[in-house]
Amino acid sequence: MDHTDLYINGDWRPGAENVRFDVINPATEEVLASVASAEIADADAALDAAQGAFAEWAGYTPRQRSEVLRKAWELMTARIEDFARLITLENGKARGDAIGEATYAAEFFRWFAEEAVRADGMITHAPASGARILVQHKPAGIAVLVTPWNYPAAMGTRKIAPALAAGCPVIIKPASETPLTMLALMPLLEEAGVPKGLVNVLPSRRTGALVDHMLHDPRVRVISFTGSTQVGRKLLHSAADQVLKPAMELGGNAPLIVFEDADLDVAVEGAMLAKMRNLGEACTAANRFYVHESVAQAFTEKYVAAMRKLKLGNGIEDGVDVGPLVNAETRDKVAEFVEDAVKKGAKIELGGKAPDGRGFYYPPTVLSGVPETADCVHDEIFGPVAAIQTFTDQEDVIRRANATEYGLVAYVFSENMKRALQVCERLEYGMVGLNRGLVSDPAAPFGGVKQSGLGREGGHEGMLEFMETQYISASW
Repeated sequence: MDHTDLYINGDWRPGAENVRFDVINPATEEVLASVASAEIADADAALDAAQGAFAEWAGYTPRQRSEVLRKAWELMTARIEDFARLITLENGKARGDAIGEATYAAEFFRWFAEEAVRADGMITHAPASGARILVQHKPAGIAVLVTPWNYPAAMGTRKIAPALAAGCPVIIKPASETPLTMLALMPLLEEAGVPKGLVNVLPSRRTGALVDHMLHDPRVRVISFTGSTQVGRKLLHSAADQVLKPAMELGGNAPLIVFEDADLDVAVEGAMLAKMRNLGEACTAANRFYVHESVAQAFTEKYVAAMRKLKLGNGIEDGVDVGPLVNAETRDKVAEFVEDAVKKGAKIELGGKAPDGRGFYYPPTVLSGVPETADCVHDEIFGPVAAIQTFTDQEDVIRRANATEYGLVAYVFSENMKRALQVCERLEYGMVGLNRGLVSDPAAPFGGVKQSGLGREGGHEGMLEFMETQYISASW
């Protein structure tokens, strides 16, 4: 691995206390690299660097910022295979999934290169006072970005690109399971023309203390976090002290509803995407399958057949569809969900047992007859397990789908578009996939409601999360 130190002010540093931690290959359980662990003094150095770079970057014209981001897209697109390999090595996902993530990650640079020139304001005439109302959007300030391990490239670029487009400097704290991909991105950003100090990367095993310290620095104005709702709540408490702008993409418990009039081939294809993309290690993963009783057997047979075709193995090898989960804790939690569901009456249609040997593997698994009391119905599985339930009544399935504190994404399959759209509108989710198992798109406003988050990433809204609206009242 070429870069394993902290990245501060355009320099590679071992860290103030020269502490390091190991990054493990989940397929082999071998050490991939030893990475520098940031301490409080390193956070202060990154804050100084970011503040020092702020005025110059904010002074760039929107077109100048756009060109830098466009160059970053071109450079990353040319190196997709390299990034995909690194993603697989530290995260475990199979090569096809990794290429998909790297391509998706690069696309955020292109999308926000185009959005950088569209921070449109307005001038209107106040109807009562007669004054002119001038509205403009300005960069908010330093943004602290905290990213998870499940998408080590995309969760970083989904935050970096809009922040830079808006004119903000950033400090990134990548997940300690997967810091290498984000570190590898920094030379590319330098080559693209990103000034020193504008982007800083602080891997650390002291995440809580480090992030809390930065959130209490008055120079920080935005906290953007992707991760669990539990951690998100803690960050919101810290952010409240400085009244920071929060952008939170938190947990999910996605329902996938298959109505009796669905095209089952389309539904199975969508369900495979919604469940098995990234091995199910995604907050957007379908967590609860609700299949109409009249088509449940046919759907389950088709779905099991599709899952059975997937090959389990080291993601770096050709032909592998399902790699290992990221660590032993994640694998063991998935196994516990399956054991609990079976004890409570679910039937294993496929899989259901982790293989022996090294690596954090769990096979594609399908459960039918999953009861409402099963733990996996109420918590994120975060693994390759499909939990199928049945329903007969539309009102009942809408109620069951909404009966969760989460509201990130839902999936609906039906050939009756009038009914399908009516159901979509009644689902308490920030996003809905209608006859599609994939909703993520850099051009769309990604985010949830209820305890699945605040704000949106992607789309035009993603850049505005890093900007403040200023209104000027004038008369002439």
